[in-house]
Amino acid sequence: MNTDKPRVGFIGLGLMGHGMAKNLVANGFPLTVRVHRNRKPAEDILRAGAREARTNAELTQASDIVILCVTGSPQIEEIIYGENGILGVARSDLIVVDTSTAEPESTAKIRTDLGRKGTLYVDAPLARTPKEAEEGRLNTMVGADDATFGRLKPVLSAYCENIIHAGPPGHGHMLKLINNFIAQAIATATAEACAACAKSGVSIAKLHELISAGAVNSGIFQMMVGRMLEGGDLAGLKFTLVNAMKDMRYYMHFAESLPVPAIVGGAVHQSLVTANLLGFGDKYVASLVEAQEKLAGVKIVPR
Repeated sequence: MNTDKPRVGFIGLGLMGHGMAKNLVANGFPLTVRVHRNRKPAEDILRAGAREARTNAELTQASDIVILCVTGSPQIEEIIYGENGILGVARSDLIVVDTSTAEPESTAKIRTDLGRKGTLYVDAPLARTPKEAEEGRLNTMVGADDATFGRLKPVLSAYCENIIHAGPPGHGHMLKLINNFIAQAIATATAEACAACAKSGVSIAKLHELISAGAVNSGIFQMMVGRMLEGGDLAGLKFTLVNAMKDMRYYMHFAESLPVPAIVGGAVHQSLVTANLLGFGDKYVASLVEAQEKLAGVKIVPR
């Protein structure tokens, strides 16, 4: 094993985290992981040479860089402040990298608290899907000073294709919320457009043909409508509606803290709240179309 590489600790072997950890091991980083109730995602990573730690504190003590890949601020705060948490063993030569989509206010507080112990806290949230995580081709937007960004770039390169230095600490999480607002706005508008087609009798296939040929086209439109028309596939964009609702809640808090108008943001957030209340929270974003079927009383998805 290459000993000149920093020791990496990884917490959160979920949909995205599995591929990230797998690629860190494959690129020769000495890796320590936490395994939760479901041991299955860890099996191949441990076989590949990763070590297992019993607590977050133990993992932190064995690492130069700790990468957190969990859902959002409540989970991050538990890892930092909870029992056997990172804060208790934080030290001056440690970097903690938060790849979640988090509340900028929470990020700033954690950065201050860890900073008192000399630990650097970097926000480096992710874009793309679990498929690209497995391929080592995620995108990340990093909030860090130049020197810290330079130190982290070789580590992030193990699982990222595009590494964007968003700006100073905090700007990674802010940029991510703005990115996700645009993404969910496109998804919400697309689902509503499908309902308007279905109710009026306009061909959704013709809408797809038209949009595909012009400037309105997007990856999200294709993942929703293109895949849906290919046999009712609503799993193109592997991101759950409960997480999308959470991200838009964070975006609304962020917009209000500035403040900036969030008229479209509010509408998008409420469309996601509605889809969750209709029971689609555990389904992926394209199921906004199924929510529209219920709301508008129409059939959209070819079944």
